[in-house]
Amino acid sequence: MIHTQNGSTRRILTFPAVNPCESISITTLLDSLLQLAGQILTFKAKHFSTNKQTVKETLRHIQNLVILLEEIRVGSIPTGRYFPRAAILSLSELHVIFQKLKFLLEDCTREGAKLYTLINSDQVSAHFRVLTRSISTCLDTFPVRSVDLSGEVNELIYLLIRQTRNSEGRPDPDDKRVIDSVYWILNLFENRINPNSDEILRVLDHIGVRKWRDCVKEIDFIEEEITSAENKKKDKKEIELLSSLMGFVTYCRCVVLRGIDEEDEDERDEEDYLNWGLNVDDLRCPISLEIMNDPVVLETGHTYDRSSITKWFSSGNITCPKTGKSLASTALVDNFSVKQVIQSYCKQNGVVRRKKNKNKKKSIVPESLAAEEAGKLTAEFLAGELIDGDEEEMVKALVEIRVLTKTSGFNRSCLVEAGVVESLMKILRSGDPTIQENAMAGILNLSKDVAGKTRIVGDGSGLEVIVEVLNDGVRRESRQYAAAAIFYLSSLGDYSRLIGEIPDAIPGLVRIVRGCDYGDSAKRNALIAIRSLLIQQSDNHWRVLAAGAVPVLLELVKSDGVSDGVTGDSMAILAKMAEYPDGMISVLRRGGLKLTVKILGSPEVSSATKQHCVVLLLNLCINGGNDVVGALAKDPSIMGSLYTVLSNGDCGSGKKASALIKLIHEFQEKKTGTVEPAFERERFVHAW
Repeated sequence: MIHTQNGSTRRILTFPAVNPCESISITTLLDSLLQLAGQILTFKAKHFSTNKQTVKETLRHIQNLVILLEEIRVGSIPTGRYFPRAAILSLSELHVIFQKLKFLLEDCTREGAKLYTLINSDQVSAHFRVLTRSISTCLDTFPVRSVDLSGEVNELIYLLIRQTRNSEGRPDPDDKRVIDSVYWILNLFENRINPNSDEILRVLDHIGVRKWRDCVKEIDFIEEEITSAENKKKDKKEIELLSSLMGFVTYCRCVVLRGIDEEDEDERDEEDYLNWGLNVDDLRCPISLEIMNDPVVLETGHTYDRSSITKWFSSGNITCPKTGKSLASTALVDNFSVKQVIQSYCKQNGVVRRKKNKNKKKSIVPESLAAEEAGKLTAEFLAGELIDGDEEEMVKALVEIRVLTKTSGFNRSCLVEAGVVESLMKILRSGDPTIQENAMAGILNLSKDVAGKTRIVGDGSGLEVIVEVLNDGVRRESRQYAAAAIFYLSSLGDYSRLIGEIPDAIPGLVRIVRGCDYGDSAKRNALIAIRSLLIQQSDNHWRVLAAGAVPVLLELVKSDGVSDGVTGDSMAILAKMAEYPDGMISVLRRGGLKLTVKILGSPEVSSATKQHCVVLLLNLCINGGNDVVGALAKDPSIMGSLYTVLSNGDCGSGKKASALIKLIHEFQEKKTGTVEPAFERERFVHAW
């Protein structure tokens, strides 16, 4: 079976065909030919962005061939006469041509490939010409006299031979004019000149790209082609052209079509009903914490993304990650209702879900001058919309900035240079929930850029604004994005110190971790921000302690339904806190030792989480002395858990586990029943 573009791995404008077997019966062959012809003729109702006249002529030839094939099936086969071998060979070759024509027509109508097909219209027309003339060759070899056909049908065969033999298959004149316009616009980009919007609209109208979502599909397709071309080390000029087309479509989406399609408002009524009161975290995979692409259900009733749960099973885990329940079957059932809600949510909110590709670059770097300058022009336009646009134009610009900053480091640098950061920081205090959320998402993405960090922080007032959103953001999504932005900004030591000095910063992060209305994704954003603040600035440890983080984290990992990622992040923070005497005491007083041993021995947690557990136990033993080591040595399961980590862990976790095993062995060798406390009496705590 040859897959089409629906889940296809076939590259565009390639036509892998299957030859019918030599022993195929004439009845089966004719039925298959008529079925293929019927599929080809369905393309009459579809829009073609290029070679419209050639397609029209090709479909007319197929209609005539259907008449011929029907006549053979109805008029010749029932007579019981021997069907010539030469006729079967001729029709078998025609079957191959039909397959290739079907592929070609699929490519010409493929969503997202309209601009690419236009630019390659010469190649497309050449394919049509070759395949059409091949039909003439097939009919030339068909033994007309050996098959009992009527005179009209014989005349039809000769007519088809003449028509298909003389097929020119040239690009349409209109296609050539539009292609010239595209190259002219790319030339303007190279010279940093904004092209005329009417000229761009004529190009888009010709190929049938009229909506914001159409541009998104075009961009996705071109990205795939760029990745494929780079992997195959194709000619540099081809990659440059693809990059230029990427810049062209991105400019069209941001500057010309201007945001989510307004004409789709009526279509959203039902979708708004579906998404009423929707918690976005319910759409995220509990394993990856990303919005699911292909949601599937386990026998426990919990939903996961197919790729994530498949990796979980392939790692030897035959359990439900959320419940820990052993599974009798690893069968996966598509969750169509959740998939529909995800598609609806992403459509309404301009969320671009991209298929994961291991070979795909994390950010597309412009490979041509036209793409580079188009990106700068786009950034300047969006920056202007934030300053001079009305509220509707501002919202559209914010959506575009949010998308652009998420997908490309180059786009982030262009937007920072265009002065977008300063405008976004002013907008953050907006009381409009949509404006604030999109602005905060843009700041989050721009905080990944080195220059962006500097612009965001400024004289320090930028951090205070982000902390305000963290604590008082209108939507929880805004507060979640603020937590993630703090993580990226805290990667620099000076900024980590400034963040810690803001009174509401760390308490705000702890509040998200404690909040029951936040999902795993929000909690993890806050947790990694806290951990980063601890790593970058040691003085922050007492602020984390004062904010009540230790009891919050211990209660969090005790609760049911917490993902392994949240557990691992929590244990990592507790391990860091245990490096300090006051942090160590706080963990021990609240039963952290016993809880950590329990998590370490659990078969449901990942090796990374177990590594954090080992580090926490080691820090507790080092700072707590023999009291803690003795309490730990009393648990009969601890040595088995440590040896498991030692055998399965990497170099780092193995060394930590080995050091902890050594401490326990040394304690046991002394064979003392009681041990003097390693710290002052007023600091003594019960370890177990």
